[in-house]
Amino acid sequence: MNKFDSIANLLEPVQVQDSTPPAQQENTLRAKVERSLDRYFENIEDETVTNLHHMVISEVETPLIEAVMRYCDNNQSKASIMLGLNRGTLRTKLKLYGLL
Repeated sequence: MNKFDSIANLLEPVQVQDSTPPAQQENTLRAKVERSLDRYFENIEDETVTNLHHMVISEVETPLIEAVMRYCDNNQSKASIMLGLNRGTLRTKLKLYGLL
């Protein structure tokens, strides 16, 4: 087992009762995404929405990849392992988001 396997085990979702105080729950990434989506839906009025999934994923994925690349000193092999992506897929995403 390498250090990336142990990190992956820590990140897997677990079904437990959340005892985190409400103030701390509001600062989670999930809570911030939910609030952002609520604001988005409040402001779109009657406009037709398309590609919402792509929009949200790209907004989250870009800073995720940037942070992992910084952490891995721009080593794509290490970053791809950490992200659980094929290195070719990571390169494609780096190009897509203008990070390469």
